Amino acid sequence: MRPGRKFLIAAALLIGAQRFCFCADVQQAATAPQPPAPAPATQTHAPELWFYYSTNLQVTDNLKPLEAVWRRAAAAGYTQVLLTDSKFAKLDSVEPVYFENAAKVKKLAGDLHLEIVPAVFPMGWSEALLAHNPNLVESLPVRGALFVVKNGVAQPAPEPGETLAFPDGGFFNVKHWSYADPAVQMENGVAHAAPGGGKNARAMLKLKLTPFHQYHIRVGIRTQGFSGPALVQVLPEGGGDAELNYATLDVKATQYWRDYDVVFNSLDHSAVTISFRAGWDDSKGEVWWRNPMIEPAGLLNIVRRPSAPLSVSVDEAGWEVKEGQYFDPVIDPKMGRTPWPGAYDVWHEPPVMKMRNMPDGTRLSVSFFHAITTDDGKVMITPSEPQTVDLLRDEAKRVDALWHPKRWFMEHDEIRVLGWDPADEARKLDAGPLLADNLRTCTKILRELNPQAKLYVWSDMFDPNHNAHDHYYLAKGSYKGSWEGLDPSVIVANWNFDKWEQSLAWFTGRGNKQLIAGYYDSDPGKITDLLRRADDKNGIEAVMYTTWENKYGDLEKFAAAARSFRNK
Repeated sequence: MRPGRKFLIAAALLIGAQRFCFCADVQQAATAPQPPAPAPATQTHAPELWFYYSTNLQVTDNLKPLEAVWRRAAAAGYTQVLLTDSKFAKLDSVEPVYFENAAKVKKLAGDLHLEIVPAVFPMGWSEALLAHNPNLVESLPVRGALFVVKNGVAQPAPEPGETLAFPDGGFFNVKHWSYADPAVQMENGVAHAAPGGGKNARAMLKLKLTPFHQYHIRVGIRTQGFSGPALVQVLPEGGGDAELNYATLDVKATQYWRDYDVVFNSLDHSAVTISFRAGWDDSKGEVWWRNPMIEPAGLLNIVRRPSAPLSVSVDEAGWEVKEGQYFDPVIDPKMGRTPWPGAYDVWHEPPVMKMRNMPDGTRLSVSFFHAITTDDGKVMITPSEPQTVDLLRDEAKRVDALWHPKRWFMEHDEIRVLGWDPADEARKLDAGPLLADNLRTCTKILRELNPQAKLYVWSDMFDPNHNAHDHYYLAKGSYKGSWEGLDPSVIVANWNFDKWEQSLAWFTGRGNKQLIAGYYDSDPGKITDLLRRADDKNGIEAVMYTTWENKYGDLEKFAAAARSFRNK
């Protein structure tokens, strides 16, 4: 699992908590397939000791803390470092100082007898790859959205039968909402929630929408001494554990009024429940909401590439309205460029269609594809465009020239959106086969560079006991079968602690050796329990100190805990 921005989820995984309904990483398939009968070789050596290190070698000041940590790690007995740097995916655009710093790091590693294992192919966290071309983002479809011409501009409009409004215009009368927990009170347009003590705090409203349309919600939030996430959940009717919005809100423990934006695609749903939620039943403090609104999101984050067309027709007549003839070419200049190339924001003013000689009141049917973010700005690159494969191959060649590694770590991890993109749909494959094909492609790229190199990958997207199942975030269909692209020679970095024995057995049965990715900024001694619950048949090749918060204070304790167990 990629460390960095998901410390809340990390804590939940390590302590076994599963309150975070927006985190499907810990959701399990109702009936996970059973692994083949295991037949691995018995382990005959103690596992290697790895540590995870994320940095930006473009910044020279980062070398000093790197050296301090690496020297401590070497002294503690670590022999491999999994090195991640978003610049690996765009080495064609870095400054010369980057390569100077990389040379210093390479020399340091040699002096310390540390082997650098570079992380490549950020499939799931693809911002660095998308810096080359933001339009390669995995997109969702909008089909036949209503736009109405006024003063020469086509603007999005609510569809007939939709209920795009909140009761009385806001939080005025709790009885006018579909449901509200007793911990939520409404007065004068403001909702107040005091969660905790085993009490949920939600205000919920059911709305009728149109399938495959994009919507924008805005709400003001104030807090006082609040612990826990403030959520705007979009729950589809009959959707089970599924949601349509997984973007996190940066809400502080104590803050004055601040507006927050949420964008979602209804996909194949015609009714949803909007839930304004204040944390969980063990949260503390107070939360206030005001001024909720919902509207069509227009052409926000529209993707423009040949495989993702913009189609416009006159709604009543059905005749095509050609771009460049009846309206100016459309582009969203902020899509994938805010605040830097490869970064996608949740909301900004969308572009409009400037019509040419189109009468006011003309109703247009507009279809297009748009980017969507999850977590705190996370996006996935489409694996189905040839240019994506070119970018992956170019990244591998440049990283190989820089580090000459004997091992590679593929970063396929937490792939939230896959399968709806038109380039994917043209292949008529679900998310699972799409991912399997991409992993085969990435494995082939690395094998072409060095047939003898050891290859590694995160476990979650290839484990039916973890994330490789249906109803995973915004993926189309199921991730079932993703593991068919996992070659037995690839070593799996396993972090499925909630289903540890099942997960170990799954990969063992498929012939894959494993690396235990432990720690996650928790008790360093927990690695002994993970090792105890594994056995020689699981083919444990390595144990890794994995930190999401760049927390290295427990390096020595983790090494001692792992060594004390494996030396018994």
